[in-house]
Amino acid sequence: MEFGKDEWRTFERGAGKEWLVTNGLGGYACGTLINANTRKYHSLLMAAHNPPGLRVLHVAKLDECIETPSSFYNLAVNETGGGVSDRGFLHLQRVVCDPFPTFIYSMGDITVRKTVFMPYGHNAAVVLYKVQNGLEKATLRLTPMINDRGYHFITHEGQITFAQKPHLRSTEIAGRPEFPPLKLACSRGRYYETGYWFKGMYYRIEAERGENPYEDHYVPGYFEIVLQPREHAAFTFSASVEAKAFLNGEELLEAERERVQVLIEKAGFADPFAQALVVAADAFIVLRKSTGTKTIIAGYPWFTDWGRDTMISLPGLTLVTGRYEEARQILLTYARQANNGLLPNAFKIGAREAMYNTVDASLWFFNAVYKYLQYTDDYGFIRREIFAVLRDIVAWYVRGTDFNIGIDDDGLVRAGAPDVQLTWMDAKIGDWVVTPRHGKPVEIQALWYNALKVLEHLCEKFDEEFPYRGLAEKVKDSFHRRFWVYGWPGGERWLCDVVTGHEQDARVRPNQLLAASLPFSMLDREQSRDVVRKVWRELYATYGLRSLSPRDPDYRGVYIGDRVRRDGSYHQGTAWSWLVGPFITAYRRAHGYSPESGEQARAFIQPFEDHLRDHGVGSISEIFDGDEPIYPRGCFAQAWGVGELLRAYVEDVLEAGYPIKTPVQRRPHREDREE
Repeated sequence: MEFGKDEWRTFERGAGKEWLVTNGLGGYACGTLINANTRKYHSLLMAAHNPPGLRVLHVAKLDECIETPSSFYNLAVNETGGGVSDRGFLHLQRVVCDPFPTFIYSMGDITVRKTVFMPYGHNAAVVLYKVQNGLEKATLRLTPMINDRGYHFITHEGQITFAQKPHLRSTEIAGRPEFPPLKLACSRGRYYETGYWFKGMYYRIEAERGENPYEDHYVPGYFEIVLQPREHAAFTFSASVEAKAFLNGEELLEAERERVQVLIEKAGFADPFAQALVVAADAFIVLRKSTGTKTIIAGYPWFTDWGRDTMISLPGLTLVTGRYEEARQILLTYARQANNGLLPNAFKIGAREAMYNTVDASLWFFNAVYKYLQYTDDYGFIRREIFAVLRDIVAWYVRGTDFNIGIDDDGLVRAGAPDVQLTWMDAKIGDWVVTPRHGKPVEIQALWYNALKVLEHLCEKFDEEFPYRGLAEKVKDSFHRRFWVYGWPGGERWLCDVVTGHEQDARVRPNQLLAASLPFSMLDREQSRDVVRKVWRELYATYGLRSLSPRDPDYRGVYIGDRVRRDGSYHQGTAWSWLVGPFITAYRRAHGYSPESGEQARAFIQPFEDHLRDHGVGSISEIFDGDEPIYPRGCFAQAWGVGELLRAYVEDVLEAGYPIKTPVQRRPHREDREE
């Protein structure tokens, strides 16, 4: 993707698009296309000291200026409370993300190209410079702004005392004693120690989110590189919290490009959009140090790994892309953490302990396992490592487990209480559960039925007795009796969102889609069409599905403001990108994978091709406003958004998905299709 000056004719326009590079550990570098920091999460080096957690901001940014006997050019872009203080984007000619961002500056007869990336598996950031100097001798100055704080926090002058050991072309800077020292180095030029604070950097996105928008950063010194007339020079800047510097920038960049190319080739798609999503998927697959296996980061720049997000994301991120070994590791990561039939909702930072407050992560686990088998036919692994965990989960749900999770006489799963949030609609502020869904949520019943059928299939495959004969049929019968809602006039019908006691919560939400999209469905084609039609009519919002119908009095269509306002709209109208995946799958199934439904499914995909150039460049945003013009919000790169979009695009639009066919076919036989 290439961007020109029209993208940053104003500061506001240029600050609206963000780039991201990652290191496979949970660490990252990110910023705006114009290299202005507009979030406290923007950084040149955000290291993950206990992967994927314990993230620490070490280098906020790296500013440049260039001076000749006749001219001075400031390439920095910064905003303070007094406004935009440095406007270096005026010299920015082009930005190319391929996939690592390269910034091209043009000043008279001088051209500066800088490429930012991270060596995979290392807490380090590398900036490769290529400079084409003009007719005059020139001096390029690189000025780092550093910090030493957790990624959710803000620093002000005096809160950290820095001590440094400068050398000719490098310096080692110690900050907080609990973190390793930062090493800054340049392969050319000379380092000069200064030591002062850049005061009052203003983060406009934090202000928009109701957070503290001001921060101070320490400037330890600068690197100075002298360029002779007409000289073409290449050199490397490195920031690292490891023992070594990474100064062979061209070799390291080539290695990273080759690594990404291997991922594209492994996935095997010629389609450019599919390839772009394969590259985007890589950012989320990272190491979890506490288990020694891979896990999935839920989103950048602030999430770590969450059980529900991981299981929803896994098919698209690892199976569609052909990364089966990573899929196995991720399944093992969570299987080994199962407790009382529950998979972790989230891991506590820096510890092995996990939080288990989720009713659906364990049920999504069944779906991830089944998808794994569809792609790999690796029943041996599932038999050895996973099958016992699946049996245990169902046993716990049948007899009852933590958080009031269990089945009633009707076979349906109940969960939670008025003050507990256990589903994906989990916003809570103090004691206020914003979207209470205790009782029997619709998607939990769909996932429960799917889980029972998956376990039944595995028992048959492994020649073991399935101990719950008739339970799935009972669930299906109870579901149809209790969840249908009939609206008048027009006679349309849909599935209610939650059943509590004898009451239906008939509000129109997207959760009902899962009853039509999961591999084992309780709905026939006509019923699925009714659900899809209702969802499309009231919830579709171009880049996702609204979490509540605009016709509902509790609908909130704009996700903005402080935490109370944001969380109050998070699942009350905000549109979610990940829901496009089950929506497309349900739509195509409901229409028998007819050619016409294929054309419409592609139309659902096309806006995301444009979205790759917006917000988080090259990735899919977490959420969007429900109201037009549907601004992207939240994390600018979200795992289940990328994963579900990629899965649905490959399986249901390109129809080029998994090679293995288990008893439930992904698409109907040709003779069953609608022509």
